[in-house]
Amino acid sequence: MPIEFKKKPGIVAYLTAGDPDLATTREIALAAIDNGANVIELGVPFSDPLADGPVIQRASQRAVARGVRLTDVLEVARQLRAARPACGLVVFSYLNPVVRMGMKNFCAAAAAAGADGVLLTDMIVEEAGEYLAEMKANGLAPIFLAAPTSPDARLKAIAEASEGFVYAISRVGITGTQQNVAGDASQLVARLRAFTEPRGIPIAVGFGISNAEHVRAVAEFADAAVIGSALVAMIEITKPSQAPAAIGRFIAGLRA
Repeated sequence: MPIEFKKKPGIVAYLTAGDPDLATTREIALAAIDNGANVIELGVPFSDPLADGPVIQRASQRAVARGVRLTDVLEVARQLRAARPACGLVVFSYLNPVVRMGMKNFCAAAAAAGADGVLLTDMIVEEAGEYLAEMKANGLAPIFLAAPTSPDARLKAIAEASEGFVYAISRVGITGTQQNVAGDASQLVARLRAFTEPRGIPIAVGFGISNAEHVRAVAEFADAAVIGSALVAMIEITKPSQAPAAIGRFIAGLRA
């Protein structure tokens, strides 16, 4: 099922689970939800986050060093689902931790934790047969990344395989803040619309969205904006006890 963004533009908030610690991640997520985030992406820390820029890399390294594992992230998801039943909840991971758990076991565990969907950054649609079957069997929405460099045939395959939303990458490269929303983003969304609109699948734009101006720009052509590195960077420099309130204010500012 598509994830519905009732208030436009939708805001998807990415957090590296376990940075600074699991309890604080939970409280930050709750603050983000209560201040206007439609969806929480719980990032599973990974030792080699190749698609991520230095901010999320450092967060992932800190969480890995603390011993945070996929099962811990799913427990945070379970707690969030119990506390905020209506929030959108996505498990965001690289493929390796999922393969180690086993695809069948992972999908069952994610569903039991209350996740709406899953985004595996390095799962390509051309090799997703087993993944899609297990996701469907467990009532989970697969979410795929779409890049500006993808030909239309591949965008069509991505749109047809995605259920929750399509994550449109605003630029080629790694995650991280930027000055302006790249023109590639609006062109990519326009190309994707031909394939997503018949199925009612929303499109969220991410990679470099970091302030209210960016969110307003994205709202002109997409359904939601994904905020990641800006949140993780704020968490990195904020005392854990103050991080939930700081993130709550930041999300509220994006809404304003």
